Amino acid sequence: MNPLSNLFGKSPFVPLQEHMEVVQDCASHLVPFFDAVLEGNWEKAKQEQAEIVALENKADDIKKKLRLHLPKNLFMPVPRNDVLELLRSQDQIANLSRDIVGIMVGREMAIPEPLEEMMRTSVALAVAATLQALKGIEELDELLESGFRGPEVDFVERLIEQLDTLEHDTDDHKIKVRTTLFKIEKDYNPVDVMFLYQIIDWVSDIADKAQRVGSRLQILIAR
Repeated sequence: MNPLSNLFGKSPFVPLQEHMEVVQDCASHLVPFFDAVLEGNWEKAKQEQAEIVALENKADDIKKKLRLHLPKNLFMPVPRNDVLELLRSQDQIANLSRDIVGIMVGREMAIPEPLEEMMRTSVALAVAATLQALKGIEELDELLESGFRGPEVDFVERLIEQLDTLEHDTDDHKIKVRTTLFKIEKDYNPVDVMFLYQIIDWVSDIADKAQRVGSRLQILIAR
Protein backbone atom coordinates (compact mmCIF):
# COMPACT_ATOMS: atom_id res chain seq x y z
CA MET A 1 0.00 0.00 0.00
CA ASN A 2 1.41 3.43 -0.90
CA PRO A 3 1.98 6.14 1.77
CA LEU A 4 -1.12 8.10 0.76
CA SER A 5 -3.31 5.05 1.15
CA ASN A 6 -1.73 4.29 4.50
CA LEU A 7 -2.44 7.80 5.71
CA PHE A 8 -5.86 8.48 4.26
CA GLY A 9 -7.40 5.01 4.01
CA LYS A 10 -10.79 5.18 2.30
CA SER A 11 -11.46 8.77 3.31
CA PRO A 12 -9.38 11.94 2.89
CA PHE A 13 -10.69 13.02 6.28
CA VAL A 14 -9.37 10.06 8.29
CA PRO A 15 -6.15 11.74 9.54
CA LEU A 16 -8.06 14.96 10.26
CA GLN A 17 -10.54 13.00 12.38
CA GLU A 18 -7.75 11.06 14.07
CA HIS A 19 -6.02 14.35 14.89
CA MET A 20 -9.19 15.80 16.44
CA GLU A 21 -9.74 12.64 18.52
CA VAL A 22 -6.24 13.00 19.99
CA VAL A 23 -6.72 16.75 20.52
CA GLN A 24 -10.00 16.18 22.37
CA ASP A 25 -8.43 13.45 24.49
CA CYS A 26 -5.62 15.90 25.30
CA ALA A 27 -8.06 18.64 26.39
CA SER A 28 -10.18 16.18 28.40
CA HIS A 29 -7.23 15.52 30.70
CA LEU A 30 -7.62 19.08 31.98
CA VAL A 31 -10.51 17.84 34.14
CA PRO A 32 -8.45 15.38 36.26
CA PHE A 33 -5.55 17.83 36.13
CA PHE A 34 -7.58 20.61 37.77
CA ASP A 35 -9.07 18.11 40.23
CA ALA A 36 -5.53 17.23 41.30
CA VAL A 37 -4.53 20.90 41.54
CA LEU A 38 -7.56 21.71 43.67
CA GLU A 39 -6.68 18.80 45.96
CA GLY A 40 -3.08 20.04 46.17
CA ASN A 41 -1.95 16.69 44.73
CA TRP A 42 0.96 17.85 42.56
CA GLU A 43 2.22 14.33 41.85
CA LYS A 44 -1.13 13.49 40.27
CA ALA A 45 -1.15 16.86 38.50
CA LYS A 46 2.28 16.10 37.00
CA GLN A 47 1.03 12.71 35.80
CA GLU A 48 -1.86 14.40 34.02
CA GLN A 49 0.53 17.00 32.62
CA ALA A 50 2.68 14.18 31.19
CA GLU A 51 -0.43 12.67 29.55
CA ILE A 52 -1.37 16.01 28.02
CA VAL A 53 2.16 16.62 26.70
CA ALA A 54 2.32 13.10 25.21
CA LEU A 55 -1.04 13.59 23.49
CA GLU A 56 -0.04 17.03 22.23
CA ASN A 57 3.10 15.47 20.74
CA LYS A 58 1.00 12.72 19.15
CA ALA A 59 -1.29 15.36 17.63
CA ASP A 60 1.78 17.17 16.29
CA ASP A 61 3.00 13.98 14.61
CA ILE A 62 -0.36 13.47 12.90
CA LYS A 63 -0.41 17.13 11.85
CA LYS A 64 3.04 16.90 10.28
CA LYS A 65 2.18 13.72 8.36
CA LEU A 66 -1.05 15.25 7.12
CA ARG A 67 0.69 18.43 5.96
CA LEU A 68 3.40 16.42 4.19
CA HIS A 69 1.10 14.00 2.42
CA LEU A 70 -1.99 16.08 1.75
CA PRO A 71 -2.40 15.99 -2.05
CA LYS A 72 -1.55 19.21 -3.84
CA ASN A 73 -2.49 18.40 -7.38
CA LEU A 74 -4.77 15.40 -7.05
CA PHE A 75 -8.50 15.63 -6.80
CA MET A 76 -9.70 16.75 -3.38
CA PRO A 77 -13.36 16.84 -2.35
CA VAL A 78 -12.70 20.12 -0.51
CA PRO A 79 -10.07 22.86 -0.96
CA ARG A 80 -6.66 21.87 0.42
CA ASN A 81 -6.31 25.18 2.25
CA ASP A 82 -9.61 24.61 4.07
CA VAL A 83 -8.34 21.27 5.37
CA LEU A 84 -5.11 22.88 6.56
CA GLU A 85 -6.98 25.71 8.32
CA LEU A 86 -9.23 23.19 10.03
CA LEU A 87 -6.17 21.23 11.11
CA ARG A 88 -4.57 24.41 12.45
CA SER A 89 -7.68 25.28 14.48
CA GLN A 90 -7.80 21.80 15.96
CA ASP A 91 -4.12 21.88 16.85
CA GLN A 92 -4.45 25.12 18.81
CA ILE A 93 -6.65 23.31 21.35
CA ALA A 94 -3.88 20.84 22.19
CA ASN A 95 -1.26 23.59 22.29
CA LEU A 96 -3.32 25.64 24.70
CA SER A 97 -3.98 22.63 26.96
CA ARG A 98 -0.23 21.98 27.12
CA ASP A 99 0.52 25.65 27.92
CA ILE A 100 -2.06 25.78 30.73
CA VAL A 101 -0.69 22.76 32.59
CA GLY A 102 2.90 23.85 31.93
CA ILE A 103 2.48 27.17 33.70
CA MET A 104 0.36 25.77 36.51
CA VAL A 105 2.77 22.94 37.32
CA GLY A 106 5.81 25.15 36.89
CA ARG A 107 4.48 27.66 39.41
CA GLU A 108 2.51 25.14 41.49
CA MET A 109 -0.40 27.52 41.19
CA ALA A 110 -3.01 27.23 43.89
CA ILE A 111 -6.61 28.17 43.12
CA PRO A 112 -8.19 30.44 45.77
CA GLU A 113 -11.04 28.70 47.56
CA PRO A 114 -13.76 31.13 46.31
CA LEU A 115 -12.78 30.20 42.74
CA GLU A 116 -12.48 26.43 43.11
CA GLU A 117 -15.93 25.34 41.92
CA MET A 118 -16.03 28.14 39.36
CA MET A 119 -12.81 26.84 37.80
CA ARG A 120 -14.19 23.29 37.72
CA THR A 121 -17.16 24.65 35.79
CA SER A 122 -14.90 26.64 33.44
CA VAL A 123 -12.87 23.56 32.59
CA ALA A 124 -15.98 21.39 32.18
CA LEU A 125 -17.53 23.91 29.76
CA ALA A 126 -14.32 24.21 27.74
CA VAL A 127 -13.88 20.43 27.48
CA ALA A 128 -17.55 20.05 26.53
CA ALA A 129 -16.95 22.48 23.66
CA THR A 130 -14.03 20.38 22.39
CA LEU A 131 -16.21 17.26 22.52
CA GLN A 132 -18.90 19.06 20.53
CA ALA A 133 -16.27 20.06 17.95
CA LEU A 134 -15.16 16.43 17.71
CA LYS A 135 -18.76 15.35 17.06
CA GLY A 136 -18.84 17.72 14.10
CA ILE A 137 -15.53 16.49 12.69
CA GLU A 138 -16.71 12.89 13.02
CA GLU A 139 -19.51 13.75 10.57
CA LEU A 140 -17.11 14.66 7.76
CA ASP A 141 -17.40 11.22 6.14
CA GLU A 142 -21.18 11.44 6.11
CA LEU A 143 -20.99 14.97 4.72
CA LEU A 144 -18.74 13.74 1.95
CA GLU A 145 -21.09 10.85 1.12
CA SER A 146 -24.04 13.24 1.01
CA GLY A 147 -22.16 15.65 -1.25
CA PHE A 148 -22.37 18.30 1.50
CA ARG A 149 -26.13 18.55 0.97
CA GLY A 150 -29.39 17.49 2.55
CA PRO A 151 -30.32 16.33 6.09
CA GLU A 152 -26.70 15.58 7.02
CA VAL A 153 -25.83 19.25 6.54
CA ASP A 154 -28.78 20.25 8.76
CA PHE A 155 -27.57 17.82 11.43
CA VAL A 156 -24.03 19.24 11.40
CA GLU A 157 -25.40 22.79 11.43
CA ARG A 158 -27.27 21.94 14.63
CA LEU A 159 -24.07 20.54 16.16
CA ILE A 160 -22.30 23.79 15.30
CA GLU A 161 -25.12 25.86 16.83
CA GLN A 162 -24.80 23.85 20.05
CA LEU A 163 -21.05 24.43 19.94
CA ASP A 164 -21.63 28.18 19.61
CA THR A 165 -23.90 28.08 22.66
CA LEU A 166 -21.23 26.27 24.69
CA GLU A 167 -18.66 28.87 23.68
CA HIS A 168 -20.97 31.72 24.70
CA ASP A 169 -21.70 30.01 28.03
CA THR A 170 -17.96 29.65 28.61
CA ASP A 171 -17.43 33.35 27.84
CA ASP A 172 -20.21 34.38 30.22
CA HIS A 173 -18.79 32.17 32.94
CA LYS A 174 -15.31 33.60 32.42
CA ILE A 175 -16.64 37.05 33.22
CA LYS A 176 -18.07 35.74 36.50
CA VAL A 177 -14.76 34.10 37.43
CA ARG A 178 -12.76 37.23 36.65
CA THR A 179 -15.22 39.37 38.60
CA THR A 180 -14.90 37.09 41.64
CA LEU A 181 -11.11 37.17 41.41
CA PHE A 182 -11.16 40.95 41.14
CA LYS A 183 -13.04 41.17 44.45
CA ILE A 184 -10.47 39.05 46.32
CA GLU A 185 -7.23 39.75 44.44
CA LYS A 186 -5.90 42.14 47.08
CA ASP A 187 -5.61 39.18 49.47
CA TYR A 188 -3.17 37.29 47.23
CA ASN A 189 0.29 37.69 45.74
CA PRO A 190 -0.01 40.09 42.77
CA VAL A 191 2.16 37.92 40.52
CA ASP A 192 0.08 34.84 41.32
CA VAL A 193 -3.07 36.83 40.57
CA MET A 194 -1.66 37.96 37.22
CA PHE A 195 -0.99 34.36 36.20
CA LEU A 196 -4.38 33.29 37.49
CA TYR A 197 -6.10 35.81 35.23
CA GLN A 198 -4.06 34.31 32.37
CA ILE A 199 -5.17 30.78 33.19
CA ILE A 200 -8.82 31.86 33.43
CA ASP A 201 -8.53 33.41 29.95
CA TRP A 202 -6.74 30.42 28.44
CA VAL A 203 -9.27 27.91 29.75
CA SER A 204 -12.00 30.01 28.13
CA ASP A 205 -9.89 30.27 24.96
CA ILE A 206 -10.07 26.47 24.58
CA ALA A 207 -13.81 26.81 23.97
CA ASP A 208 -13.06 29.66 21.56
CA LYS A 209 -10.65 27.45 19.61
CA ALA A 210 -13.25 24.67 19.55
CA GLN A 211 -15.76 27.14 18.14
CA ARG A 212 -13.25 28.03 15.41
CA VAL A 213 -13.16 24.35 14.46
CA GLY A 214 -16.93 24.56 14.07
CA SER A 215 -16.58 27.74 12.02
CA ARG A 216 -14.06 26.11 9.70
CA LEU A 217 -16.39 23.14 9.32
CA GLN A 218 -19.20 25.55 8.45
CA ILE A 219 -17.02 27.05 5.71
CA LEU A 220 -16.50 23.60 4.23
CA ILE A 221 -20.24 23.04 4.16
CA ALA A 222 -20.92 26.43 2.59
CA ARG A 223 -18.56 25.88 -0.39
